[in-house]
Amino acid sequence: MLWNAKEIGLFIKEKAYIDTVVVPLLPISFTDTTKQEAEQAEFITLLTNLLERQFKGRMLLIPPYTYMSSEVQGSGLERLQNWCEELKNQGFKHVVCLTSDPGWKEHETDLDANLIWMPSIPLEHMDEKYKRKIVDDQVNQLVKLIVQNWQMG
Repeated sequence: MLWNAKEIGLFIKEKAYIDTVVVPLLPISFTDTTKQEAEQAEFITLLTNLLERQFKGRMLLIPPYTYMSSEVQGSGLERLQNWCEELKNQGFKHVVCLTSDPGWKEHETDLDANLIWMPSIPLEHMDEKYKRKIVDDQVNQLVKLIVQNWQMG
């Protein structure tokens, strides 16, 4: 389910059946990595939207956790930990954080969530047909990881 007025109404009615929340992690900076981070945001947004379609009725896709790149250490990590804790307190059994920012990989064990890092693929100049195939392959990998996470409890 998406975070919009129409679907959130359905979420409220069906909350008992929706045990998974997906949190896209999107970095922002205005340095030499700005374009790379915009590509990451485009890629992760596309992946999470397609992933949500695969699991509609079991998963809620919330607005992205957006942070300054320099925040991964310190306040950004603490803030994300608070988000994950609050989502668990709200009844979500599975919290999935999806990112292309390698800075989060070293904090995987610090979070009460399943952190999935996907290397960003620049889509800007790619042929639409080829882009779709690559993204579909990535979504299929994500589906397997999420199902595996559900099976582990």
